[in-house]
Amino acid sequence: MQESLEEKQVNNRLLNIDALIRLIEMLRSEDGCPWDRRQTPRSMANYLVEEMYELIEAIESGTPDDVCEELGDVWFHVMFIAQLYKEMGHFDVAEVAKRISDKMIRRHPHVFGDVTVQNADEVKSRWQAIKAEEKKNLRNASILDSVPKKVPPLMRAYRISARAAGAGFDWDDVWGVIAKVEEELSELKHALKKESREKIALELGDMLFTLVNVARFAKIHPDSALNGSIKKFEDRFRHMEQALSEEKKQLEAVPQNEKEVYWETAKKIFKS
Repeated sequence: MQESLEEKQVNNRLLNIDALIRLIEMLRSEDGCPWDRRQTPRSMANYLVEEMYELIEAIESGTPDDVCEELGDVWFHVMFIAQLYKEMGHFDVAEVAKRISDKMIRRHPHVFGDVTVQNADEVKSRWQAIKAEEKKNLRNASILDSVPKKVPPLMRAYRISARAAGAGFDWDDVWGVIAKVEEELSELKHALKKESREKIALELGDMLFTLVNVARFAKIHPDSALNGSIKKFEDRFRHMEQALSEEKKQLEAVPQNEKEVYWETAKKIFKS
């Protein structure tokens, strides 16, 4: 019986995955690469973090070819780590795929079961409830335990606040958070005038954490918001540097009031 186009596509995908597994096995073999043979899950985890940031940068650049390449790098590292655990006799990539498939089916009863949901917010609420049910037998378990300690602080703050909010520990609306921002700003100003560096750091942290909650209420990820502002600043600053260079001027030597003129010009060019 002749294969359908869909069957051929599925088989080609499986062949590509199998080829990647065989490639990694070859790299890890006695006839493979000395560098690959000496890697450990810990060392590969460090490289995986770097690759994840490169993937995020590619996604934000909006270039599909770059995203495809960086996804490949991330995928390779994930598969490589799975191979290391297979060699240690723990699990292989097939077990990884099975476990995540089982988990996703379990946590999507509105797709694979008879549960009905009205919107994405209800999906998130049910997701957290299912996770809590899964972990209820763990001794001294906290709903915050699922937030990794090693993720960047801004992302961790967002995740921690979202977990707490999912349990009903939250402001009524964004304006309640804004009032808290104003309160924290007042405390930060006071600390800057009279307190130690440790106290200032504490108040600054409170301020940042509260602003993360503003982002959560606004349904904007703080990392994305901050990255957008960083890029805007970089574009303006680089333009100012270039304009000064073309006039044979050094940024450090230009008076502040003159810098402001160049900065305002850059702001008009890079408005967002």
